[in-house]
Amino acid sequence: MSANVLEISPQAIISPMPEQISSELNGEAVILNLSSGVYYGLNEVGARIWQLIQPPCSLEKIQSALIEEYDVPPDVCKQEVLKLLLELKNANLIEISDETAA
Repeated sequence: MSANVLEISPQAIISPMPEQISSELNGEAVILNLSSGVYYGLNEVGARIWQLIQPPCSLEKIQSALIEEYDVPPDVCKQEVLKLLLELKNANLIEISDETAA
């Protein structure tokens, strides 16, 4: 598996880690990793993804919701969602169950 690509099955469940708190601010999200003390900011689309995983949900549901809500081609949506999930995972802000090994 490449270090900058995350392979996730469409049925994988994405959920926030317990060691964080978050807040919405003007349509964006601010997340504090309580373990590291580091703040992370998400733009409008990132905040929407964060909102979608508050009850943990599948990658497939995240992508379907974004394609429905934003004018984005499915392949671009998938690429951008995976990129953000990799960043959130590396920051220990989310858990991904049922990852596939590439």
